[in-house]
Amino acid sequence: MKTDLKKSNAETMAITRNINDFDKVTGNIYESVVIMSKRANQISLEIKDEMQKEMQDLIPSQDSLEEVFENRDLIDLAKSYEKLPKPTLLAIKEFEDNKIYFKREEEDSIENV
Repeated sequence: MKTDLKKSNAETMAITRNINDFDKVTGNIYESVVIMSKRANQISLEIKDEMQKEMQDLIPSQDSLEEVFENRDLIDLAKSYEKLPKPTLLAIKEFEDNKIYFKREEEDSIENV
């Protein structure tokens, strides 16, 4: 599942949540946490890949040890990614909005969270 990171309405800071709300869909708080954790890892990899692709366009093609200069575009790119919500907060938001799909091993059907 591809996440539009720049347009997410997830909080950028952690907020207090009622953990009892997390087990309503799965019936098990631990299963819900594992689902959100796996999704957070996926989101983290998506962010890393997207940032690396954007950085490749901004990195100069020649390496020069003699001349070290500040690449303002790379700094601005890094700052824009720092402002994004953390992957865990994005995963929690997706879980709360029923946008995460998961499959239980003991079942053959796909559950929609």
